[in-house]
Amino acid sequence: RLGPAGAAMGSLGRCLARSLPRGQPGRSPPAPRCYGSAPAALQERTLLVAKPDAVQRRLLGDIIQRFERRGFKLVAMKLLQADRRLVEQHYEQLRLKPFYPALVAYMTSGPVVAMVWEGYNVVRCTRAMVGDSSAVGTIRGDLSVHITRNVVHASDSAETAQREIGFWFRRDELVAWDSRDRDNIYGL
Repeated sequence: RLGPAGAAMGSLGRCLARSLPRGQPGRSPPAPRCYGSAPAALQERTLLVAKPDAVQRRLLGDIIQRFERRGFKLVAMKLLQADRRLVEQHYEQLRLKPFYPALVAYMTSGPVVAMVWEGYNVVRCTRAMVGDSSAVGTIRGDLSVHITRNVVHASDSAETAQREIGFWFRRDELVAWDSRDRDNIYGL
């Protein structure tokens, strides 16, 4: 039986193993990774919000670096003081939970950094990278101090990501750009 760290690595390993399509006949399959600059048909976007504790503790560089090293492409980012309406809209599905008022108060207590990351299988890989606060090697496991101060929010599905991105960004704030590392990553 795996402990929290082993379970997190198992989840991350499954993410990495499913990241790329099968190799072409006659070629060895590519090394499993969650790469960011996939062909257009393989692109996916996710929302990541660095919460007030991440901003206050100056953890943004570490968080961003993890996504860049994974090969994901940053297509939008902004520092903002989220207002109550935005936070309530974002966390609407949690409004009946007992912790909801504290969550809204916390998310509006200081600046946050909202980001949109793009890449192949980015939602699943981001969830594995974020992990939980007891999973060593994950963002929350390495950087969070308490379950109520868990550093980041990450979309839980591609559909949720699309909806959440619409809360935080206008369409014209998403930057479409060609990543020059496509050939190095995918061999296309």
